[in-house]
Amino acid sequence: MTLFNYQPPTEPYLEILYQDEVMLILNKPSGLLTVPGKAAEHQDCLERRVQRVYPEARIVHRLDMSTSGIVVMALGLDSQRHLNRQFEQRQTEKHYIARLEGTMQAEKGVVELPLICDWPNRPKQMVCFERGKKATTNYLVLAREHNATRVKLTPITGRSHQLRVHMQWLGHPILGDKFYASKDGVQAATRLQLHAEFLAVSHPTSGKMMEFYAKCPF
Repeated sequence: MTLFNYQPPTEPYLEILYQDEVMLILNKPSGLLTVPGKAAEHQDCLERRVQRVYPEARIVHRLDMSTSGIVVMALGLDSQRHLNRQFEQRQTEKHYIARLEGTMQAEKGVVELPLICDWPNRPKQMVCFERGKKATTNYLVLAREHNATRVKLTPITGRSHQLRVHMQWLGHPILGDKFYASKDGVQAATRLQLHAEFLAVSHPTSGKMMEFYAKCPF
């Protein structure tokens, strides 16, 4: 059963920001799955596109389909293990840019709310203080627009839909978010206004910390 009309963007088909013998840094567009879905019509994805050029490429982490921005992929098993370990042990650094509904009053803050899958409404997530997994997000206001706020979001943990649910709980859902925004908030943007702008990882072979940026498209 098709739950959504999947029309992945094809321009650009694949945007590689950096490549060497052990890893790739990619800029994923909004609307493209990171990995294939179960349905036949959901096979086009970032992973498959990369593997047509680099068959040995392996996934390390994911972005939601609607989120754009930086994704790292490993070239080879050893590199994948090294990069996976960095994400699991929270040794990477990353931040996102988002535009939120309404005008946020605070300049910065921390959201600590445990999350769990809202099973009857999956893939939606929800706050659950009894069974939810710990989730922490730092936020910083960058600019206030007319009935919108641009923020930098720094996730300390990496839960599914973490940034989206945490902003909703602050009363400022991300614009264009079909799962968590208000009707007006969904209609205010043509896409989810969430972009993975920055990622810093330790190079799998040299150990050098490398920083990557992908300019925010909105």
